[in-house]
Amino acid sequence: MKNSGVRWLRLIALLVMAGVAGAAAAEYREGVDYEWVDPPVPTVSGDKVEVVELFWYGCPHCYDFDPYIKRWLMRKPAGVEFLHVPAVFNKLWGLHAQAFYTAKALGISGELHDALFDAMHQEGRKFPTPASLQLLFAEHGVSKEEFFKTFDSFAVKSQVKRAVEMTRDYGIDGVPAMIVNGKYRVGASSARSYSEMLKVVDYLVGKEMAAAGVKK
Repeated sequence: MKNSGVRWLRLIALLVMAGVAGAAAAEYREGVDYEWVDPPVPTVSGDKVEVVELFWYGCPHCYDFDPYIKRWLMRKPAGVEFLHVPAVFNKLWGLHAQAFYTAKALGISGELHDALFDAMHQEGRKFPTPASLQLLFAEHGVSKEEFFKTFDSFAVKSQVKRAVEMTRDYGIDGVPAMIVNGKYRVGASSARSYSEMLKVVDYLVGKEMAAAGVKK
């Protein structure tokens, strides 16, 4: 009976330790798992918690991360507004951002988003010019005239300019990167895995919802 009692005490101690470890794992640290955006960037999602992913089509890590984002979107809380923002660090990235907003303006952003990613990472296509991008859009039923009319439009170029500003204001140094409510920056380099990166995002979303008194 004495040995049995000791075993039970040990088991209880192990369970308590496991619970403490699990609670600790759910607490992520500023400067380690995420960083402050200083100063915070105003959001555009009203009373919802805004989550932004910054990416580049030529980035293999962004390509690998994309399926994780798709699965996360299926389970995100209703109080979260997600925004895709193409990061712009140079002229080529700006060109691909222009393609992103062109597809959005034409109402085929989901289709072209996957197609552009696959073309670059599965087929080895580079898309260094507007003409090369036009050929991809043509494969998805967009006429040459419609493509260039939209691609060169003031609205699309204005959105690219805004993407340049957001890339700068968020203070990112690489992609993929995620921004929670304009306040917190989560990068792939600080996470142990893509799934862990999204767990940090979930933690920060919960933090913002709790601060605002919003239920998930």
